[in-house]
Amino acid sequence: MARVALVTGGTRGIGAAIAVMLKGAGYRVAANYGGNDEAANAFEARTGIPVHKFDVGDFAAVKAGVATVEAELGPIEVLVNNAGITHDGMLHKMGEDAWHAVIRTNLDSVFNLTRAVIEGMRARGFGRIVSISSINGQKGQMGQANYSAAKAGVIGFTKAVALENAGKGITANVIAPGYVGTDMVRAVPEEVMKAKILPQIPVGRLAEPDEVARCVLFLVADEAGFVTGSTLTANGGQYMV
Repeated sequence: MARVALVTGGTRGIGAAIAVMLKGAGYRVAANYGGNDEAANAFEARTGIPVHKFDVGDFAAVKAGVATVEAELGPIEVLVNNAGITHDGMLHKMGEDAWHAVIRTNLDSVFNLTRAVIEGMRARGFGRIVSISSINGQKGQMGQANYSAAKAGVIGFTKAVALENAGKGITANVIAPGYVGTDMVRAVPEEVMKAKILPQIPVGRLAEPDEVARCVLFLVADEAGFVTGSTLTANGGQYMV
């Protein structure tokens, strides 16, 4: 039977590309989303991938959401922690709410989802966990102390999870994309894109969401069992670790 995969933030942008690619590769996929019902329903109608609305930053809501997915599709064997938000601002002007909102959605969610599936994965002796970090979690970014901290935290969390579960057939890895051509990034004014963003990227272009999705597809494969605790950078050469 096909393996069951859950993608958080899976109805738009990078998450949607991941969900669609996993389905095309034969996985039984569920896509989580947080708020945009119209976009989620359109995604489900277009792809046939079932969508599940729950707050990834809420431990109890995640537990209930995972239970619903597993009741419909079966035990979750592949988890892709993709959900994320930004709330940018210089630290000396950043409010407490902006800090906590980003940490909650971008980092607490990774704990919440992983905690909800890890016992089942350990009992079955198989699991693939891939969390989407960011180039800015590796190098930092002005105006993103909250986002950079959360995305760096994802990397540290993943290394610990990888060590704890390596003997149980479970891998945990990170993908750290650079600038990806999502709707949000493409909304940047053309003059800003050409003058300030593209010159930083040696390959001279944005990534396509499918290019990040292909990284996920590699890491979640049964055959990728010897890759764990790793961070796969996909940033066009912008930052080399």
